[in-house]
Amino acid sequence: MAVRSNDFDGLDLTHLRSLRSPRHNISAIIDRVGEHLDKFDGYVAFSGGKDSVVAVDLARQADPDVPVAFFDSGLEYPETYAYVEQIATKLGLDLHIIRAEPSLLTVMARTGEWDHRGIPSAHVPVQGFETLIAQPARTAHATFGDGEVWGVRADESRKGTGRWSMYYSALAREIRERCQGTSCCSSRAEQRLHHGGTIRRADGTVAYGPVWDWSAADVLAYSHRHQLPTNPVYAKLAALGAPAANLRVSHILDGNFLESGKITRLRRGWPSLFEEIAAALPRIREFV
Repeated sequence: MAVRSNDFDGLDLTHLRSLRSPRHNISAIIDRVGEHLDKFDGYVAFSGGKDSVVAVDLARQADPDVPVAFFDSGLEYPETYAYVEQIATKLGLDLHIIRAEPSLLTVMARTGEWDHRGIPSAHVPVQGFETLIAQPARTAHATFGDGEVWGVRADESRKGTGRWSMYYSALAREIRERCQGTSCCSSRAEQRLHHGGTIRRADGTVAYGPVWDWSAADVLAYSHRHQLPTNPVYAKLAALGAPAANLRVSHILDGNFLESGKITRLRRGWPSLFEEIAAALPRIREFV
């Protein structure tokens, strides 16, 4: 039978990604998540990003009742709020929304840096670390325990810097202090599997990143294989011209990437929201 040219719409990339063989031992990773939660209790941090949704799915396979915490800065994309609820319903999550008090927008306005008539305050950090991370994390840990599972990957930063350095420095420390040699691990691969991804913080938090050494392709393949929806913010930012390095689901505005078109994309993609934010932070118009 003759095949007409319009019988095919081209390759189904979603299907091809779902067929990609996992490079990692998924069962062993799920077991590590379970051991981590058994030892430290805690919760899964869900940002609405592609990495964190995989971490959530892995964690719920280890413990279907694990608490999932979404830290709401008050400056998240509208699509992210809807997406978090969608995933919570699809996976049956025990979702807890922890709101920043005050909101990130309030913190930024209080600095005085965003108003031409304001007087900058040296006492209020522009990026609001206390508001965004420290305060919600304290609330979550007080409620759920010292453990945390998060979707943070090493290769989101260059080798030797940032998250890469954090994870590999922590791995060396874990091996030095906790690996019992060949009676524990017989190879570097086993050391990475059994000791990698653990971050011990000064405040007593013990975080485990089950996708710490995954590539972006690994994450996408897992999501397609397990039919995990993707936050639509990614596609919208890409359509607005965001470079691959800036395709991240994060706060709408936090003082980063302002010169790289972030504000222009905000104005084009979410014009009403841009105007509302600009009313509180007039100087963002300088970056359009």
